[in-house]
Amino acid sequence: MKHNILLVIASVLSILFMTFHLTDDIVRGMEPGGLSNLAAVPIVVVWLYGTLVLAERRSGYVIMLLGSLLGLGVPVIHMMGKGVGVGGDIAKSSGAFFFVWTLIAVGVTALFSVILSARGLWTRQWAQPR
Repeated sequence: MKHNILLVIASVLSILFMTFHLTDDIVRGMEPGGLSNLAAVPIVVVWLYGTLVLAERRSGYVIMLLGSLLGLGVPVIHMMGKGVGVGGDIAKSSGAFFFVWTLIAVGVTALFSVILSARGLWTRQWAQPR
């Protein structure tokens, strides 16, 4: 299977899991449910555009790399923090399994996307004639 197809699939999955996770954060009250969350919409749109439309271009690789690095930070932040961490009240609440599962799924797909997009940027750089 081509690495570019794998990158597109992993990036779309990261986007899907990120939106699930943001939704779960809002439902649990960790994020305010106001207009401030709409700032995520253009970020996700750019990430999705870079993934689906610009998939084989350098700009697409860069967008997917940046989006994946952003996604990779989400599990790290939640695993480190006490107030927004996975321990304590979240572990005892209903839906904790889904919350933690989305963190792990975001981490796995985002890291895989980081690796594939960095590889794509690296190999495309050497493939172009000077």
